[in-house]
Amino acid sequence: MPLNGKVAVVTGGTRGVGAGIARAFAEAGAEVVTCARRPPEVPLKGAEFIPLDVRDPDAVHRFFAELPRVDVLVNNAGGTPYRPLTGTDARRHARVIELNLTAPLTVSLAAHAHLRRARGSIVMIGSVSGSRPSPGSAAYGAAKAGLEHLARSMAVEWAPEIRVNTLVLGMVHTELSHLHYGDDHGIAAVARTVPLGRLAAPSDIGAAAVFLASDTAAYITGASLHLHGGGERPAFLEASTAVTDEGETR
Repeated sequence: MPLNGKVAVVTGGTRGVGAGIARAFAEAGAEVVTCARRPPEVPLKGAEFIPLDVRDPDAVHRFFAELPRVDVLVNNAGGTPYRPLTGTDARRHARVIELNLTAPLTVSLAAHAHLRRARGSIVMIGSVSGSRPSPGSAAYGAAKAGLEHLARSMAVEWAPEIRVNTLVLGMVHTELSHLHYGDDHGIAAVARTVPLGRLAAPSDIGAAAVFLASDTAAYITGASLHLHGGGERPAFLEASTAVTDEGETR
C-alpha cells in the first residue's frame, strides 16, 4: 500500500468529498484522522474522528499539539450556500472566505512542525470556481483562487521539507448534489454538460489525493491538478449554426 504507516489528517472528512478522501487514504494503508464540527452519520472504518472547528485558531493548535505525528494534511473543509453578492452584507461573505481560505492557512501553520519533521505533504482542495466567474458564490470563488495561490507560495517557502499541491475540483456527485443541481433529472442534465459525461465521484477525488500524497508524486509540488472531467464545453459551440464537414451543425 502506498501510504502504509503514514498519518493523514483530513479536514471536513465526515461526508461528501471529504469522506471519499478519508476512505481512499484508509484503503491506501494510512492511519486517518478526520475532523469536523459534527461527527459522521456513519463512522468510517479505519478513521478516527475528532471534533474541530477549523475557524478557531486556538482549537486548531490544540488539535495538532495532541497528535503525535502527521505525514499528510488534506485541507478539504469548506463550501458555501448560494449567496448573491447583494443578498447579504460583507460580513457574511467574509465568513465564507474565512472558512475556505483563512482556515486552511491556520490549519497548515498549526501542522507545519509535524509535516516538516515527516517531510510530508499538504493537499489543498480547490475548485474551478477559483478560475471562472462564480455568480451566486463569488466570495467562495475568490477564496478558492486565493487558496491555489497560497498553495503555490507555500510550496516554495516550505520546500524541500514539505510538498504542497492543489486538487482543482469540478462538479462532484455527493449527498448534497440536489442542493446545487436539483432532482435526479437535473443532476443527469448537468452531468451531460461534462465532456466525460458524468460528475466526479468522491472516490475519484480520493484517488487523486492519495497520488499527490504518495512517493509516486515525490517531485510534484506547487502544482494544480484539475479534476473536472474535461471542464465545460464552450457555450459558443452550442449556439453556433456553422456546418461541419459531416453536414451537421456544431
